[in-house]
Amino acid sequence: MSVVHPEDADIRAVYAEYLAGWNAHSAARQAATLADDADVVGFDGTQHHGRLQFAADLRRIFADHAPPPYAGTVRSVRAMGEEAAVLVAIAGMPAADGTLHPDLLAVHTVVLVKDGRRWKIGVFAATPASGTSPPDAVAALRAEFGG
Repeated sequence: MSVVHPEDADIRAVYAEYLAGWNAHSAARQAATLADDADVVGFDGTQHHGRLQFAADLRRIFADHAPPPYAGTVRSVRAMGEEAAVLVAIAGMPAADGTLHPDLLAVHTVVLVKDGRRWKIGVFAATPASGTSPPDAVAALRAEFGG
């Protein structure tokens, strides 16, 4: 049985900062939320191992173009022991007018680990909720996300 983590607000803040780094097109800011040996799987399936590789890869992405911003809605934060937690969120990339791009909806699964007294992302996976996903499942996620 899972239990809400007693440091729920701190864990949510790490996720919010991860998204804020993306939205600011700041590889350094986004990478600062990661553990040194983090594994990140992006929306398109790209894999990044380690905070430094992730930062280098994101610098190239941000230098090449300005991707749309992320917005996320946290579904849950669960304790997985005293020094680990899992956060699950729905994320999307809304246009300037607030409409949600239908092909850019995803579920974020984030494993956070305690690094001293701070939480860091150890594993981040973005799973697209489009393409081959059942239409009713995508519609339910859009409704939950607010789009």
